Amino acid sequence: MKFILSLDQGTTSSRAVLLDKRAQIVAVGQEEFPQLFPRPGWVEHDADAIWGSQVRAIEMAFENGGVSWDSVSAIGITNQRETVVAWNAESGEPVGNAIVWQDRRTAGICESLRKAGKESWIQDKTGLLLDPYFSASKMRWILENRPEAKVLAEAGNLRFGTIDSWLVWKLTAGASHVTDVSNASRTQLMDLRSCEWDEELLNLFGVPDSALPRIVDSSGELAETSAEVSGGVRVKIAGIAGDQQAALFGQLCFEPGMVKCTYGTGCFILMNVGKGPAVSRNKLLSTVAWRMNGKTEYALEGSVFVAGAAVQWLRDQLGIIKNAGEVEDLARSVDDADGVVVVPAFAGLGAPQWDPYARGSIFGLTRGSSAAHIARAVLDGIANQVHDLVSAMGGDSGRSMPELRADGGVSANGLLMQIQSDVLRVPVKCPMILETTALGAGFLAGLALGYWDSKEALAELVVADRSFEPSMSEEELERRLRMWRKALERAQAWEEES
Repeated sequence: MKFILSLDQGTTSSRAVLLDKRAQIVAVGQEEFPQLFPRPGWVEHDADAIWGSQVRAIEMAFENGGVSWDSVSAIGITNQRETVVAWNAESGEPVGNAIVWQDRRTAGICESLRKAGKESWIQDKTGLLLDPYFSASKMRWILENRPEAKVLAEAGNLRFGTIDSWLVWKLTAGASHVTDVSNASRTQLMDLRSCEWDEELLNLFGVPDSALPRIVDSSGELAETSAEVSGGVRVKIAGIAGDQQAALFGQLCFEPGMVKCTYGTGCFILMNVGKGPAVSRNKLLSTVAWRMNGKTEYALEGSVFVAGAAVQWLRDQLGIIKNAGEVEDLARSVDDADGVVVVPAFAGLGAPQWDPYARGSIFGLTRGSSAAHIARAVLDGIANQVHDLVSAMGGDSGRSMPELRADGGVSANGLLMQIQSDVLRVPVKCPMILETTALGAGFLAGLALGYWDSKEALAELVVADRSFEPSMSEEELERRLRMWRKALERAQAWEEES
């Protein structure tokens, strides 16, 4: 039997997942790798350690599944986005550590471009806000601060890539330097409409085009492994997508207006907006979802900074639960939050408010307020943030959302999913298999080579494990949202300390 090998290279670990024709997970391998924090605000990874962990994850998956490389039909790759690796094209050796998407060292570069009036121009070209989060300023920093990189660039021997490019380079023994269009759209160097590297952006950030990978589709015959790397056989690399886009595909959000939300430490929310990018008035990110058969589809993206982290706060700071799983039972022990509202703005507020100075707040406390009411209000606060972001997406895209497809560890909380359905007034569906990121990469690869016949065939294989329908009255919902909006205003009134 043949399988699809999906490589899910994340921020803290590398995973390898074997999928069969029923879209079932046959075996998994996973290995963590070190996180490096050389200075405050700096986050780095050893690119060789990433590759080593990915190799060992593959070996574990093969061992657990009792298979080998000759059982693999195709490879799909999904990856942590925006993280930048620089390497020597001749030796294949990394030029210093990778700079991780979380790293903030390039804030000064971004601020200087903002003062030069480039922010709106950059957002119009790329769909992205001017922020250290994205790859371009990281590449500029490497060229300015690592002398070897500058020398290699002048000789035409420097290579830049996001993690997908690095994995493809290693899998092909240096024969292919490519990135898919979804990852390229996160670098802040690609024109969102032409889906090509933009000369003006390259000049602005000082990045030579010779260092950049070729932009390819997200699904197709994109590269082929070296036989030396893959057990004496050559295997097609047929699917590549950034992790959140892969999750959107894995959730089968193929039609415009379909939305997925990944509930983890925070929430990543993506809406499929179809064939053309949507211009956001609410500082959402406009990004490429994927490109198949030369046809590009786009998405709007927004983040809730604090979701599961608020539950961790209940456990670690307030001590009202011993483990995260207890929060659902505690919150269910009361009918509602009894007027308590928690705004979990521990790291400020993202879209649509975009207030870095907002602070986490609790309102409406009385002598009768209990730990259970606070726990319930935390779940309300997570759901309300998603509501605000989804509403902003609807306004930007001009599309209504038929349902929300939820994944991620926190989506296991059934009460939260019910609250979410109530505030959005649409069904919330959770898949039976929560590995949606790996599924998406595998689906992109399998469709390219006919392992699965069509998107419609996938829809028959992937079913929702749990579904939640809205049950709250409109009057009660509006009352709660009024309280939420009042609490938001007060949380945002907090001033930065002088």
